[in-house]
Amino acid sequence: MVTIEDVAREAGVSISTVSYALSGKRAISEETRRRVVAAAERLGYMPKAAARALAGKRTHVIAVTTPLHADTDHSAHMAFAMAVTTAAREHDFDTLLLVQDDELEGMRRTAATLLADGIVVLDVAADDARAELARQLRCPVVFVGVPTDNEGLTCIDLDFERATEEAVEALRTAGHRSLALVSQGQDVIDRASNYPLRIERTFVAAAERHGLEARIVRPRPDTSTGVVEALLDEHPDVTGLVLSTRSEVADAVGPALERRGLRVPEDMSVVAVGMTPEPGRQPLPFDSFPLDPQLTCPAAVDLLVGIIEGRVVPGGVQLVPPVHQARGSVAPVRMRDVR
Repeated sequence: MVTIEDVAREAGVSISTVSYALSGKRAISEETRRRVVAAAERLGYMPKAAARALAGKRTHVIAVTTPLHADTDHSAHMAFAMAVTTAAREHDFDTLLLVQDDELEGMRRTAATLLADGIVVLDVAADDARAELARQLRCPVVFVGVPTDNEGLTCIDLDFERATEEAVEALRTAGHRSLALVSQGQDVIDRASNYPLRIERTFVAAAERHGLEARIVRPRPDTSTGVVEALLDEHPDVTGLVLSTRSEVADAVGPALERRGLRVPEDMSVVAVGMTPEPGRQPLPFDSFPLDPQLTCPAAVDLLVGIIEGRVVPGGVQLVPPVHQARGSVAPVRMRDVR
């Protein structure tokens, strides 16, 4: 039987380096890691998790790939990770959190060493490189999000298009003709985060379809204030806001309107779309179509466990209907002094 000592000799490294290379517990050079992996493959070496799996025993672990970015909303990030973890426990699975910058490497290592029975992908980008890798892996993968090229993938996500259309329709029905979307920052848009792009596209399309004026504003990443003020300075006729932004930006909207003598909903109607509720905090005082991880993560885990157990055929996109939480922040438009 091949041992870790054999792999170390073959690769010309220490035993601890082999362990680090295969487990990812410590950073080592890419050249060394590749040499160790190649040696392990030549010798047919398998870590204990892989040996158990090939013996017909599952690891009962689900890996969760959710890399951290400079613009990551940490409260939302952890809410989704915890929702997956809680749902996994309902199936007697533990979770392995993959948060390193090289999101592909974490998935490759997990699949190659059979550390987990399946992988849940969070924080999905429109052109997510993990999509192509998922198509190559033998390990089952479920995306909470929908990459643009989703052929052959298993995806589940909130129906952001429907949520955005319903938000625009609610404002239109109330007589609002000039709308603005307070979106994510330009940094989030530039890295093609999937759902903000879908919300922006749908907002513009829905407004055009109804003959409404529509504008998109993106807050700077270094501030949460001044967004509403700048918008109304340039477009004082706006009477309906759709919020799909950072929580601190949304929190600043009410006070900003008050400083201009505007009240919600009498002077400005507001609807939030695709914002994640923060545990322990009061919800935003606006009508909302929330991005609640409880709507998607438990369903994603159910799908993944079903695939692992052979009860579910992988593939396809499932969109979860949005939930409208009315809080009285939409009212019929009325004329106001915009001088």
